[in-house]
Amino acid sequence: MLTLNNFLEKILVLLPQAKELYYRLILLVGPAGSGKTSLLQALSQKISTPVINLNLELSERLLKIAEPQRVLCLPGILEEICAQVQGDTVLLDNTELLFEPVLKHDPLRLLQRLSRKRTLVVSWNGKIKDRHLSFAEPEHPSIP
Repeated sequence: MLTLNNFLEKILVLLPQAKELYYRLILLVGPAGSGKTSLLQALSQKISTPVINLNLELSERLLKIAEPQRVLCLPGILEEICAQVQGDTVLLDNTELLFEPVLKHDPLRLLQRLSRKRTLVVSWNGKIKDRHLSFAEPEHPSIP
């Protein structure tokens, strides 16, 4: 059975490798309560980089923008949030707001775009099944 320390060591090995990739994106995929936040916090301590609560940061900024403009402003706001971090590794937790249908963006594409300039380690509430990444079940209320 893999422990928090096992996962932490795997990520620490992946970080330098990610810097050589086109998309420098590491997704921590699992259901709510699976330990993604604990893993990000442990990584934060190891590499001296803060964990950003994306839901909180993003919602604070989006509330200041008129609703019709939020779709257009989202990529720039995400860039600003990541630019707050010193260094080239950004840890993002609580990313559910990216999946709001009203924002009309593909969360994975947004994260990939952001990961061109810096390495992102991101919690993703979902699962991988048959090499397919999912966020919510088809019957989930947020799926149209």
